[in-house]
Amino acid sequence: MGVREYREVDAAMADFRQRTLAAVSRPLDRLIYLSSMRDCNTGVYYHEGLSARFSEEVACEALARCHFEVFREVSAMPLGDLVSQMEAYVASTHTHLSDFIAVWKGLEPYRVAIPVDVDPLLTEFLFSNFKLALAILETRPNSRLEGGRASSPQPIPVR
Repeated sequence: MGVREYREVDAAMADFRQRTLAAVSRPLDRLIYLSSMRDCNTGVYYHEGLSARFSEEVACEALARCHFEVFREVSAMPLGDLVSQMEAYVASTHTHLSDFIAVWKGLEPYRVAIPVDVDPLLTEFLFSNFKLALAILETRPNSRLEGGRASSPQPIPVR
């Protein structure tokens, strides 16, 4: 990649940060969002708007770099902050806390949130922190999410 391409990638990253990532306030949410823009079979990122303003290749590289930056930010986060962010993420999904914990412990969907070609040791460190955060949320007696949906009432069973 030449100097011109690096400048274009930097411009695409700045554009994406300003137009898209600025609206996603929490780093954990940004990590999950960015991973959803990647084809899990190929590792290729796609964003229609960014690809329209730049080339698909430049947009892909910009998204990959942004994903890596956010991954580093989440990896460096103190455990207490990760727990708070995870709790806020659960609230934003309107998922029952026990259901969320069961799925995240069983399927470990956070594994697909990791960028390609990341240091395996750092990846395992973050996975350990996710598991610890889940354990903390599971055992926290006064979680604001305990016993029901985060911000939606419980459905009434139909008989």
